[in-house]
Amino acid sequence: MGSPFWISAFLDLPWSSYESGVMFWSEVTGYRVSAPRGARNEFATLVPATGDSHLRAQRLGDGAAGLHLDLHVSDARAAAGVAEALGATTVADHGYVVLRSPGGFVFCFVEHPCSGRAAPAVWPDGTASVVDQVCLDIPASAYDRECAFWEALTGWPLDPLPEDDEFTALERPGSIPLRLLLQRLGERSGEVRAHFDLASDDRAAEVRRHAGLGAQLLAEHPGWTVLRDPAGSSYCITDRSPAR
Repeated sequence: MGSPFWISAFLDLPWSSYESGVMFWSEVTGYRVSAPRGARNEFATLVPATGDSHLRAQRLGDGAAGLHLDLHVSDARAAAGVAEALGATTVADHGYVVLRSPGGFVFCFVEHPCSGRAAPAVWPDGTASVVDQVCLDIPASAYDRECAFWEALTGWPLDPLPEDDEFTALERPGSIPLRLLLQRLGERSGEVRAHFDLASDDRAAEVRRHAGLGAQLLAEHPGWTVLRDPAGSSYCITDRSPAR
């Protein structure tokens, strides 16, 4: 199938918190919210000022807030066949194909064309930030298989972080807007889930900005801060350069 030429991330938001969740991420990124689409107006795109979109939102009937990935490929059904051979399970075929990874993480193959990465947002105080990474949160028993699956599926080599065996990155091409980071959780079992990471050139200022928009501070670590958005999803602000 070849490697994906683009990756988008979908915020999966319960009906009751959809409006507040979409508005929060629109303000956090500086992206405008598109007109709704879908049979029930359940989809929207966060549209950057420049470049192609890589963040979207979906209104759920119920359930907790979450996150899933769209992998953009030239032939969604052929890509799904490859994924199944690697251990994925097809959930639905709507022209785009919905699957679950071996560890249970939902992702889709789509054929929507995209090519130009959005520039980081520059805020009035001169700082910059961008949502540039999706971290897959993987229970320990599924970690090795899930790492092997995503490496084989994307064709991107694994890059274990030498300072911390809790994390492994995938080496994305420079044209791809979202990095993929795989985190080994302390819990032994459960389904794989995911969260957003932002790159920021002034983490403290970015955390203050998010708190002013309604985020809740959960934890501070060397190199990143964990917060919760108004829809109930955790995410991180990191010290990675938004220019990379």
